[in-house]
Amino acid sequence: MKNTLRTALIAAACSATLASAQPYPSKPIQMIVPVQAGSGADAILRIVANKMSDNLKQQIVLDNQPGAAGLIAMERAARAPTDGYTIAGVNDGSLVMTPHLYKKVNYDPLNSFEPISLIAQINWVLIANPSMPKTIKDFIALAKARPGDIDYASGGNGSPQHIAMEVFAARTNLKFNHVPYRGATQAALDVVGGQIPVMFTATSIVLGNIRDGKVRALGVGSSKRSDLLPNVPTIAEAGVPGFEYFTWAGLFAAKGTAKPIIDKLNAEAVKAVNDPATRERLRESALDPIGSSAEDLGRIVRESHERMGALIRKIGLQPQ
Repeated sequence: MKNTLRTALIAAACSATLASAQPYPSKPIQMIVPVQAGSGADAILRIVANKMSDNLKQQIVLDNQPGAAGLIAMERAARAPTDGYTIAGVNDGSLVMTPHLYKKVNYDPLNSFEPISLIAQINWVLIANPSMPKTIKDFIALAKARPGDIDYASGGNGSPQHIAMEVFAARTNLKFNHVPYRGATQAALDVVGGQIPVMFTATSIVLGNIRDGKVRALGVGSSKRSDLLPNVPTIAEAGVPGFEYFTWAGLFAAKGTAKPIIDKLNAEAVKAVNDPATRERLRESALDPIGSSAEDLGRIVRESHERMGALIRKIGLQPQ
């Protein structure tokens, strides 16, 4: 009996050792995404996650949790197990903008996460439905004549769309009426549909609508014209000197995730971003592929947090 029990205990111990020694990943990975499906960050993450899944031979499943400017999703990601099977695909709005705009934030943007890799830069455009003026100059003139009367849509209070339009308003000494949505995708659809006049948004969300003439691009937020929209001026050249606005998306894990797991995910993310077909898909969606080291992403988070905090204070947005 003792020998039988001893044999069973040894077998159980060996089984546990073998299980713990399984190569990572040995099962699907969940990626928490704090934005709506179809948004700029979501588009990046889906393209890259699909390629990573192919390479890893394990599925990466996106779990979109929009709302509350990403607060709920980011808190959940911060509290996730540190085994590498729950990671976060994050836009910089949810990580480095939102904490400056809400009094109660249950995660620390600088200390609650392990950076994995910066995936891509998101390029932005100011769009208007066809009933609005055709140029930035004429749009500014209309807004000056109707202070506080023109609505603009965003993905929610504290969202990148909200910040972008408030930066534009501050730079032009204009006043608009903010109409927050639960996500950027639906907000953009309502601009295309004519329910809302204008919006700042990721170009990837509305590129097809711009090309089809369903919505007008007044100007792009980048420092130079987009190769995909060569006839659309930058906002800086169209009448707001020095204006530039862009965001980014990256991968993170909960603080305390083991370095070998972070290193594995980083290697796979960079490999996916550098795949020629993946890079082309990103560029076709007005996204600039990057693929960085974990250390570089950590530095960018710190710099972005400081820069956005200063910007939000300068334009006078108060925490809620």
